[in-house]
Amino acid sequence: MRTPVRHAAVALAALLAAAPAPAQQQTPPSQLSIERIFASADFRLQGLPAIQWMRDGQRYTFVGDNGDLMVEDAASGRREVMVAASALVPQGGGQPIDIEEYEWSGDERKLLIFTNSQRVWRTNTRGKYYVWDLDRRTLSPITAQDGWQMFAKLSPDGTRVGFVRDNDLYVADLATGRETRLTNDGGEQIINGTFDWVYEEELGLQDGWRWSPDGQRIAFWRIDQSAVRTFYMIQETDSLYSQPVALRYPKAGSPNPTAKIGVVSVGGGQTTWMDTGGDPEVLLARMEWADSPTEVVIQRTNRIQNRIDVLLADASTGRSRVLFTESDAAWVDVGDDFHWLNDGRQFLWSSERDGWNHLYVYNRDGSVARQLTRGEWEVTRVMAVDERGGWVYFGATEEGPAERHVYRVRLNGRGGIEQLSREAGTHSAAVSPAGTYYLDAYSTITTPAVTRLHRADGTAVRTLVENAPARQALAALSVSAPEFFTIRTQDGTDLNAWMIKPADFDPSRRYPVLMYVYGGPGSQTVLNAWGGSRYLWHQSLAQRGYIVVSVDNRGTGARGSRFEKSVYMKLGQYEAADQIEAAGWLARQPYVDAGRIGIWGWSYGGYTTAMAMTRPGAPFKAGIAVAPVADWGLYDSFYTERFMRTPQENPEGYRLGAPVNAAANLRGRMLIVHGTGDDNVHFQNSVRLANALQAANKQFQFMAYPNRTHSISGGPTSAHLFTMLTDWIVQNL
Repeated sequence: MRTPVRHAAVALAALLAAAPAPAQQQTPPSQLSIERIFASADFRLQGLPAIQWMRDGQRYTFVGDNGDLMVEDAASGRREVMVAASALVPQGGGQPIDIEEYEWSGDERKLLIFTNSQRVWRTNTRGKYYVWDLDRRTLSPITAQDGWQMFAKLSPDGTRVGFVRDNDLYVADLATGRETRLTNDGGEQIINGTFDWVYEEELGLQDGWRWSPDGQRIAFWRIDQSAVRTFYMIQETDSLYSQPVALRYPKAGSPNPTAKIGVVSVGGGQTTWMDTGGDPEVLLARMEWADSPTEVVIQRTNRIQNRIDVLLADASTGRSRVLFTESDAAWVDVGDDFHWLNDGRQFLWSSERDGWNHLYVYNRDGSVARQLTRGEWEVTRVMAVDERGGWVYFGATEEGPAERHVYRVRLNGRGGIEQLSREAGTHSAAVSPAGTYYLDAYSTITTPAVTRLHRADGTAVRTLVENAPARQALAALSVSAPEFFTIRTQDGTDLNAWMIKPADFDPSRRYPVLMYVYGGPGSQTVLNAWGGSRYLWHQSLAQRGYIVVSVDNRGTGARGSRFEKSVYMKLGQYEAADQIEAAGWLARQPYVDAGRIGIWGWSYGGYTTAMAMTRPGAPFKAGIAVAPVADWGLYDSFYTERFMRTPQENPEGYRLGAPVNAAANLRGRMLIVHGTGDDNVHFQNSVRLANALQAANKQFQFMAYPNRTHSISGGPTSAHLFTMLTDWIVQNL
C-alpha cells in the first residue's frame, strides 16, 4: 500500500497496459461483458516498448516484437535492427536468449542483457545477465559461477559489471572473467545491495547499490532484518499437508529492519560505513553518489517519518554532515527530486514548506537560493533536469487536481513556467538525456493512451502510439462519459467526484448507486485519466442500470498539505465520514434511490468501505471490501506509522480506525474478498474482521481466493472475481 511519491502522474506502463487473451464468447459491440473486459482483445492497448535514448539525443533503442533490438530515429521514425535476436546465442550453443531488460555501456559498444527472470515480491528482479559486445559480436555471461543475479550494472568505463547474488555484492572483470566478492555476510537475515519486503513496498527501493562516478568504489545498503518477526502465510493447494510461507514483516509498533550505508573498493577489502547517526530506528530512504566520487548523499528519516535529513558523507572516512532538514508536524514524503546543479554548488529539491509541493533551488550550505514554482497547485514529480539547456521539466496540477500536465521552468528562476502539454487529461513525459525531445503519453477518463514525440519546446513531431482499434471499440459502446463535479460537505469542504450514468439516463427515474472508493493519503480516484478494466467494469454496471460515483475524501492528494494531512493520527475517521456525507448528498438527488446506495473498494478502499459500513447510521444498503485492512496494528510499520505513529503513541487513533472494533454497527449487506497469499494486507485482516462480525452476530458473505496475492489475479481469476462481484451487486443492491 505504498504512498504515491509526490502524487506521481500515471506512469507510461500503467497507461499502456495490455488486456488478456481473446475470449470465446461474443458480445454485441455496443455492450460490455465480463468476458469482453477481462478475457478478450477488444480493448487491448498497444504499448510503446520500453525505450532507451542514445547519447546523441536523436535516436532511441527498443526491443521489437520479434525480439530484435531496434534503433529508431526520433524525428523521422526510420528504424533498423541493431542486434538481431537470432545472434543472441550463449557461448556453447543453444537457443537465443530473450531481452527482458538491457543497459548500454557509456560508449554504447556493450549491451548488458537481463533474461530468464524470476519474481521477487512485486516484480521480476532475479535472473541471468549476459554482455553482448557489438564489436566482437559475442554474447558472454557476466560470471561463470552458479546462482541467480540481481541488479547487475556496468561500470562507468564498461570494463566491469557489479551484481548481487544471494544477498552479497560481487564485481566481475569482463576481460578476464575474474570475480571479486565485496561482502561476505549476506543471507536470510542480512541483505547487501538489495532490500527486504518493507523497504521495497513502502519506500519503492529494489536496487540497493551504486557505482561511484569513477568506477573505483561501490556504495550500498546493508539491511539487517534479524529483529523483524516472521509472519506465516499458508500454502494449501499444492500438497497433501499445508505448508507455511515465511515472510519477515514488521507490523506497526514492532521492531523494524535496521539499515547501514557502506562504501567498498571494487578490488575488495574493508567496508567504510557512513555515519548516519546513533538512532538505529532511522530509515535510510535514498542514497546516491554526490557530484564527485568522494561523497555520498543520503536521505535519512526518523521512524515516524516527520523529518528528513539530507546528509553528505565522506566516502573515505564515513564522516557526515547535515546539508539541510525538512520537517512537518504530520509527515514528510520521500521523493526523487534531488538533483545536483552548478557543479555541485547547488541542488534542486521539492518541498511543501508553503503548503503546496513546489520546486526550490538550494545552495550547498542548505539555504534556499530561489523558489522556481509557486501557487495553490502541486508539482507531482520532476521528469528531467536539462542543466545544459537550463530547464527543469516537471508534472503538475496547475489545471486542477484531476489533471496532470507537463511543464518546464528555467533553473535560474527567470521567466514563468511554460505549459508544454495542451490536451485535457493526464500526461506523463519521458525526456531524452540531451533535452532535445520528450515522449508524452496522455489519456483521459474516456480515452486510452496516446503517445506522441515532441520537441523540447512542446512542438509535436509525430504520433507513435494511437491505439486506434481500442478507440474504435470504445466508440461503439453504448455508454455515457463520466461527469466531474464537487460535493460540498456541511463544514464547507469541497470534495471532488465523478459520476457515470446509464447511457439512457432518465432524470425522472430513481437509480441505485454504487460508490467506488480508495481514499488513502495522497491517492486519487477522481482523475481525468484512463482507468482500464476497472473503468470498463463500472461502465458495464451503468449498462445494467446503476449510477457509479467516486469521491475523493479528505486525505487524498493534489489538494495541498492541509487537505491531505488532515487525517494525521486519525486514519479512516475522516475518510468514512466524507464517504457517508457524499452518500447523503447523493440520496437527496431526485434521480437516486436513497434506499439502494452501495460502496466498494480494494486495499485502502476496502478498508474505507469497511469503516464506512460500520459507522453508526451508515446509509449503505450493501458494501464490498476487497483485501481490507481490519486493524492498523496488523499492517506494516513503515506505512502505518507515517500516518498514525505507533500503537503505543496513538492507541485511541488505532482503536477508532479499526473496523473490527465497530463490527456491531454493521447494518447493510457486506461481502469480504481476500487472497490467502496476500503478502501486503494479510489474509489475517479479513479473518479478524469476519471473527468480529460473527461475534456481533452480523451476517455477511466471504470469498477467499487461494494463494492469490493482493492483486487477486492470474489466469481466469479476474474474470471469476468480477463475475462474482457483478452478481453480488445485482442480488444485493
